[in-house]
Parts: sequence; structure tokens; C-alpha cells
Amino acid sequence: MRIAQLAPLAESVPPKLYGGSERVVAWLVDELVERGHDVTLFASGDSRTTGKLHPVWPRALRLGRKGTDPSAACAMLLEAIAKRARDFDVIHAHVDWLHLPLLSRLGVPFLTTLHGRLDLPGLPDVVRQFPDARFVSISDHQRLPLPEAKWIGTIQHGLPSELLHASYGAGSYLAFLGRLTADKGPEDAIRIAHAARMPLRIAAKIPRAETAYFRKHLAPRIDGEKIQLVGEVDDVKKQSLLRGAAALVFPIAWPEPFGLVMIEAMACGTPVIAYRSGSVPEVIEHGLTGFIVESEEQAVKAVGELGKLDRKRVRARFEERFTARRMAQQYEERYRELIAPAARGLDTQPLEP
Repeated sequence: MRIAQLAPLAESVPPKLYGGSERVVAWLVDELVERGHDVTLFASGDSRTTGKLHPVWPRALRLGRKGTDPSAACAMLLEAIAKRARDFDVIHAHVDWLHLPLLSRLGVPFLTTLHGRLDLPGLPDVVRQFPDARFVSISDHQRLPLPEAKWIGTIQHGLPSELLHASYGAGSYLAFLGRLTADKGPEDAIRIAHAARMPLRIAAKIPRAETAYFRKHLAPRIDGEKIQLVGEVDDVKKQSLLRGAAALVFPIAWPEPFGLVMIEAMACGTPVIAYRSGSVPEVIEHGLTGFIVESEEQAVKAVGELGKLDRKRVRARFEERFTARRMAQQYEERYRELIAPAARGLDTQPLEP
């Protein structure tokens, strides 16, 4: 198949540092190419791919030139796909809602993977405007706020099986990996580590909008010894961080759509201690790949029970459930269903997994 992938422009594909959606797009493209498809990636010019890169903006917006208007970059993305839409059998968009008015009028089959939270005001109105647009969720929980959308399946993220290598030692610290925002739970992670008498290593970016939060609530608690901030990490440093950890602490306070870091930890054989929120029960198997807890107290208790988990089994479950190959196979099935004659131009019933 001739497949177009529309990537977000905030980060390169794959991102240099932080960036979950762009990283998933990179893995998907590479796996689809490996499976013999002709894939074109519409992304920033500093992206790298085994497919064909169509650069629509010179550099990723977050690490690019300050003052760049994101709307200008998005306009270039839409113009690029508008000119080339007929070159493809199917178009796969990862840019939220931006493309819907355009792609709904071009007559080329397309689907949208939604990567963010969907419990936001106004989104039901958008869905009603595009009743024939097909969507893929990344967890069953993610789609709950928008039951009217034409969902054609849930496809969980996957990463290349050889990307991260497991360590089967016990680990000597707890790890926190993500954005330093209140809903990701870094304050909880610090308190859990203190109560469990375990060191905590925090690998995270500080969003510009969260600088005041960091200075007020987190910086005073980061002593550089028991609580260390190691900053943003690339794939090499991420592997080192996760392999050496006794557990990844994931004390989220929001409806997490997926939580890529959970399967990255599992790929390293590292169990996850996570609050029961969002996608967590769909990703973590309690007592097997980690512990799902309801409070800080339960999280501290779970730290003491990590010795009951088999890190080899954690890695095995990653290989069974969360590889890029499995992800690409599931998307491939959706593409074929969309380009079948019965799915073209007709008001068909939503496709289900």
C-alpha cells in the first residue's frame, strides 16, 4: 500500500528528547516499511525515517527557532498533503483534529489516531461535524468521552523489540519519567520514595508553562542525592535509567490516554507502580508486570513487594503485547478495510476490531 503519515510538528520524528506521539509515529513508519509498504512521512525536516520524508517545515517547533508561528507550520502541512493526497491509498493522521475539514473533502480514505485526552469541552461538537471520519483510540478508556465518534478500533502503542534491552537485577532506586506537571504526579513520586526509603531519579522536561510549579513545589525537594533530577533523556540514557530502577513510579492524576513510558519500562524488565487512572489497567497486569494502587500508602507497600515480581516475565509480557510489529499489523488491517471498495464514499457501519 501507498501510505501517508501526517506527524505533529512540535517534535522531530523521532524526537531528539521528549515526545511520545512522534516516537510512536517513527516506529510505525519503520515497521510498515519493513513490511513492504511505500510510506511517506509528512513531518519536520530534521526527522529521520526509513520511509520517504516529505519535510513541511525546516525544524521541529519546540527545539527550533523561537517565535515561530505554529499555525504557519500547520498550514504548510495541510497544503503539502492537499497537493499529494491522490498519490496515496490511505492517509493516516496523528495531528488531532487539524486535518479533518481538508481530508474529509479530498476523497482519499483516511483515519486518525488520537493521542491526547478527549474529555475536553468542544470535542463532541467537532465529532458531530465529521460523522464519517474514522478514528483509532490508543486505549479503550481514552475513547469514553466521545462515544459518537466512528471508532474503528483500539490499537495500543508498540515499540521495536530490540530498541531497549532488559536487566534482571533488582534495581537500586525508583524512576520517574515524564513531564513535570502536577497531573503526572512528581510530588507523589517524591513522597513515595521518601516513605519507602528509596532514592528517586527524575528524568523529565520542564514545560515553559510549568516553570513556576517546578520552582515552588519540586525544586525545594530535589537535593541531588536521594532525589535527583537528571533532566530530559534520549533513548540511550532512558534505557540506562529504566534498567537500573527497581520500579517505574507512575502516580498520575489524569485520564492518561496510554502512557508510553510504562511499556518502555516493561521492555527493560522493570515493573511499574501506577495509580489506577486512565489506561493503566489496560497496560499493567497487577501482580505480574507491576502493581496498580489507589494511594501513596499502597504505592509504598508495593515498593516492598517488588521482590515478588519476575523481571524476566515483565520483559516477556512486553514482547507478547507491546511490540511495534504487533502495532503495525493492526494498523495494516485497518488500512486494508478502509481502502476496500465497500468502504469508499459510502455511509458504512463503524469498523470494529
